[in-house]
Amino acid sequence: ALQRTPLQHEQSDILEQQARDEKVALEKATDQGQYFVFCDTAPLLTAVYSDFVFGDTSLYPRARELHARYAMTLILEPDLPWVADGLQRDGAHVQKPIHLKIAQELRGMGSLHYRVTGSGEARLACARAAVLAGNTHIAATGWRRTI
Repeated sequence: ALQRTPLQHEQSDILEQQARDEKVALEKATDQGQYFVFCDTAPLLTAVYSDFVFGDTSLYPRARELHARYAMTLILEPDLPWVADGLQRDGAHVQKPIHLKIAQELRGMGSLHYRVTGSGEARLACARAAVLAGNTHIAATGWRRTI
């Protein structure tokens, strides 16, 4: 991982590496009989970030294509205090606008997504409830994953 905020010319490679990592994780999960793979972060976030920071919208088509493979998305609400992780986060001032852009993209794509709120055990319970609700929706619609 980079120990700094990625530069504009690095965004496409980051997006494609995320896609490769997701594919490997899904193949490993399938081999282990697991149904879900949780990814943090997703290529869509890289596209949103590139748009927000650099005004570069060129990654959206590929990010949307990749995101269409997801059964559901858990969108973590920015309702926790921002804490620097020492890596590549820009700061609390970026948290809300990035979150709003991600939510806008998910709505625009018609992507099945669930908000995760709260802290500690309440946040975990919210995420679990979202996965259960999403799984029910997936079963009802006959959605099938693709790699």
